[in-house]
Amino acid sequence: MKRLVVGAAALVAAGWTGSAGAADMNYGGRAPYTVNQPLNAYSWAGPYLGGNIGYEWGSVDNNPAKPSGFVGGVQAGYNFQNGPWVFGVEGDIQAAGADDTFAPWKFSNPWFGTLRGRAGYAFSNVLFYGTAGLAFGELRAQTFGWTESHTTAGWTIGAGAEVGLAPNWSAKLEYLYIDLSTSQFAITGVSNGYSASVVRAGVNYRF
Repeated sequence: MKRLVVGAAALVAAGWTGSAGAADMNYGGRAPYTVNQPLNAYSWAGPYLGGNIGYEWGSVDNNPAKPSGFVGGVQAGYNFQNGPWVFGVEGDIQAAGADDTFAPWKFSNPWFGTLRGRAGYAFSNVLFYGTAGLAFGELRAQTFGWTESHTTAGWTIGAGAEVGLAPNWSAKLEYLYIDLSTSQFAITGVSNGYSASVVRAGVNYRF
């Protein structure tokens, strides 16, 4: 009986040792475990620079003229991101071909610019945002060879959507409403201001 017990114990010990060695061999050959990056890891944070093109249509205060035409320009900004929330600032400058003639007066808006804050919510690489801030630009009047222009400031508000196409590139579609303050025009004898809607598409490069 004593020999039987000793033999059984030896078999158990030998089996346990073999199992442990096999386990070490199997697990030791596995590749190290890695954690996959989340699918919504697109980052909107940091500086960017881009260009845009669009269309503008507006109206002149105290005059029936309604200037309209194509616009194009450049924009630059900086974004901060906290989870899906994106906040930033953006400035742009635009050349505009908006003009219209009523009776003897021709009004045009040769250029304008904005400096705005932006706030939005990102669904990974898709950002929806609102924007508002300062607007400035020129309103020009012409009649019988006489030209008068005034550069004034005002305000702007709008909204847009931007899509990240690659880690450094994005495309956007944006609407802005711009209101420039009135100035006294000698050429018309009244105060004239300018307000306009702008729809534009653009691309940005993120640094």
